[in-house]
Amino acid sequence: MVLPPSCVRLLSRNFSKMHCFRIAEAVVPEPGDRDNGADGIATGVLGREALVAPESGKQTLKIFDGNDAIRRNQFRLVTVPRLARSQEVLEVALRAYCVIEDARDFELQALPLPSLSGDTQALGKTGLSGPVEEEGSRVSGPQESMPEAWVIRSLPRTQEVLKIYPAWLKVGVAYVSIRVTPQSTAQTVVLEVLPLFGRQVEGPESFQLVEVLMGSKQVQRTVLADEEPLLDRLRDIRQTSVRQVSQTRFYVTESRTVTPHVSLFVGGLPPGLSPQEYSHLLHEAMATKAAVVSVSHVYNSQGAVVLDVACFAEAERLFMLGRDTMVRGRPLSLLVLPDVLHMKLPPDCCPLLVFVNPKSGGLKGRDLLCSFRRLLNPHQVFELTNGGPLPGFHLFSQVPCFRVLVCGGDGTVGWVLGALEEIRHRLACPEPSVAILPLGTGNDLGRVLRWGAGYSGEDPFSVLVSVDEADAVLMDRWTILLDAQEASSTENSVVDTEPPKIVQMSNYCGIGIDAELSLDFHQAREEEPGKFTSRFHNKGVYVRVGLQKISHSRGLHRELRLQVEQQEVELPSIEGLIFINIPSWGSGADLWGSDSDPRFEKPRMDDGLLEVVGVTGVMHMVSTGAQRAALRAPTGPLSLACLCPGPGAGWAALWDPHRPGFLFPSHAPQGYSCAGGW
Repeated sequence: MVLPPSCVRLLSRNFSKMHCFRIAEAVVPEPGDRDNGADGIATGVLGREALVAPESGKQTLKIFDGNDAIRRNQFRLVTVPRLARSQEVLEVALRAYCVIEDARDFELQALPLPSLSGDTQALGKTGLSGPVEEEGSRVSGPQESMPEAWVIRSLPRTQEVLKIYPAWLKVGVAYVSIRVTPQSTAQTVVLEVLPLFGRQVEGPESFQLVEVLMGSKQVQRTVLADEEPLLDRLRDIRQTSVRQVSQTRFYVTESRTVTPHVSLFVGGLPPGLSPQEYSHLLHEAMATKAAVVSVSHVYNSQGAVVLDVACFAEAERLFMLGRDTMVRGRPLSLLVLPDVLHMKLPPDCCPLLVFVNPKSGGLKGRDLLCSFRRLLNPHQVFELTNGGPLPGFHLFSQVPCFRVLVCGGDGTVGWVLGALEEIRHRLACPEPSVAILPLGTGNDLGRVLRWGAGYSGEDPFSVLVSVDEADAVLMDRWTILLDAQEASSTENSVVDTEPPKIVQMSNYCGIGIDAELSLDFHQAREEEPGKFTSRFHNKGVYVRVGLQKISHSRGLHRELRLQVEQQEVELPSIEGLIFINIPSWGSGADLWGSDSDPRFEKPRMDDGLLEVVGVTGVMHMVSTGAQRAALRAPTGPLSLACLCPGPGAGWAALWDPHRPGFLFPSHAPQGYSCAGGW
């Protein structure tokens, strides 16, 4: 289910985790990068109110971990006894920065320093040094004159043991450890480790030593010169930050010239334009440089393009500028996309493409987003509020086999399926199976597919296991054409009609009271989205708007004509007409009913048929199945039209059911009663 990291290539220079992986650093803090830790540790510039007086007999010290922290004035507070030994203070300071090396290799120097670039040995005279002072000695000098700020410094070393990692796969060892001395350079290290990795036949000129800093915000790569002394390099790293050594790795890589290439997804553009028009529009909005920027893919129906940028600096400029750019009144959405090397995918690989709506499920979606990015490759998990489903499908367009997991409500599932319908002709896997993690209010589709009535905090890993073990089933998907026409037209009459609109349906489509309740709920959520954060509250809003409609009479049967396979059906007195594709409506209600009827076959969601149900009002919908208006289409191809008499009235036709696969759990969740006869 994991998209193999070896099959993902992302050339970046200064893009952060948020840009490359869409991971917010504040959500998933790095170990050792705590902003407010335990045991009196703190980070940042503190105001007067933050400096709380320590207990009697203790003192609070500011600890910096190197030149970089001093320059940015970022420190951590430690509280130690006033009579603490120098070694004890040093150990507390190292623990504050999660440095696990031997404390005898470090010392504390008092601030302010004469010069940040001064000689470490000269400055050490004013410091607290672990190996210099005797074990029983205490901090010298009057307590009042004790400096309140200290910096951790590494003592000079004559040799070190360094781990060297191979930058290619299928190696018998993860790394090798070698001893570096003042005579060790990057070239001598490469010569020493190549035989240990089984590459001694190849010349050292084909390899290079790369320093990789894996910080909390970004990954920085530096190619070391052949004559670079490694011992001096390690000393410089510790001078900048003593904890940076633990975040730095050294890799032996094959020497090759890297051609700058960054793929930028740009959404929010006007739909229906040509590639030349999109290029001209982006040039006007962001002054793109034609020499290094080109349009590689166009999705004109969705108003999106993918740019190939052959310059790192230009890609970074476009990304930062595009986030604040409006085109024809709409904000742009930009994402940095990697390249999936589909030719390197294992034959049995079927990665899972995950879409998460962070606004669904009482805001549980955001927690799931972080969890799935930890469990899977972050590049295969997409946040739907940032560009929609299209960036994910574009990234997986050349993957020969994949599955989809949609975390959201029925509306979110319909959104993803609609995007899949539009782009499926460009996919190497045109009909991927779709699983659902129901986060919405009703979750009718999740109920009939046995994913449950709604997510209630289950372990995300168990969700992935259920997806992996699920069976694929077929489900009809219907296309609806809404076209406003005149029922009786004259030569000189002019009627303002809306253009035709095509939508897809998976669950049901309602006309009358059902649609009215849904519209009222939608408008209420649009006005105050912050209040719709729980499933219980959302259902309460449905109840409230339903009670307001109890006394309303519409006489819908007098305004509609229903034709099924070109045969008109006489309508009883109804307030709503619902076309049902699945045996669940309004949070699990079975409007068709489970009673057997000799006139009709048992409904299935893959039979190519729709069930047409009439409801007499709000109370009828509440009392599920109490009165069934059986208006089911006969067996065979379905062509259905609803005609509304009068000038400018509308009609809707449903045809051509597509049948994409859906994932169906092998076992229903514990305590869940399957609806609709499943």
